[in-house]
Amino acid sequence: MDINDIQICKRFLAGCAVQALIDELRLTPKPGLVDLNDTGVHDDLNVSIMMRSAESLRETFEKMAVVSFNEEPSQTLREEIAYIGRQGEQEMFQATGGTNSHKGAIWSLGLLVSSASIYRGHVEASQLLETAGRIARFEDRYVPQEVTNGSVVKRKYKVNGAREEAELAFPHIKHFSLPTLLSGRARGINEEDARLNALISLIANLDDTCILHRGGKEALIDAQRLANLILASGGVSTSEGFQTLSNLNSSMHTHNASPGGCADLLAATLFVDRISTYSDQVMNKKLDMAII
Repeated sequence: MDINDIQICKRFLAGCAVQALIDELRLTPKPGLVDLNDTGVHDDLNVSIMMRSAESLRETFEKMAVVSFNEEPSQTLREEIAYIGRQGEQEMFQATGGTNSHKGAIWSLGLLVSSASIYRGHVEASQLLETAGRIARFEDRYVPQEVTNGSVVKRKYKVNGAREEAELAFPHIKHFSLPTLLSGRARGINEEDARLNALISLIANLDDTCILHRGGKEALIDAQRLANLILASGGVSTSEGFQTLSNLNSSMHTHNASPGGCADLLAATLFVDRISTYSDQVMNKKLDMAII
């Protein structure tokens, strides 16, 4: 095993993960979420805090890539990356002054980083998602037994959460956000609008536990209805779609709700897209790491 390959792989994958978080953060305008315009419905977060949070996770993702490099999905690997992820959460909280900015993203991106590293950085989107699901389905015997907002919401509303999304190999990325992103580019719309449409496709189809936690069932119904109207109008690049996006943002504020689960999955989508686009070139040392 070439130690240099491991170093290249960990820097590449961690760089892609951090960049995905930054790209999601900078995407503007997003309904109810922190972006370059405002802080959405969050009075404890802003762009600066979330940038510090994203950068604080670089070493976490590097460590996950190292322990996963050329391995096979297993319970041991699942527990190793979970342990690293919990350490990463503490780094995140230290960077944000105790605010939860990316806990959900550590879970989804951590699994995807691990999956990509299993293939030494060379992997296509469908295989990347499926292997991440295989890892997620192993039991973590050391997970802290605690009541979380997500677990309460899942029981109350009988919906899936981030854990089930991963165990099912990220179906909302596979069937909605990634195809929407790629089809938008194929249609020739600009990258920002393609990414916004990908986010809207997630809001339209995901039972987002963050929305349910903050705004209840009514907030989720309103969000999904408006998001589907945006997609039916041709997306945010149309005048009707952009106006409905503004209405969706107003609805999020009315309900004091935020599609945080969708934001995490958008970052994961951008990671998958970047890996499938650049991995061969980077890992074969034909493309400078500066692309990250």
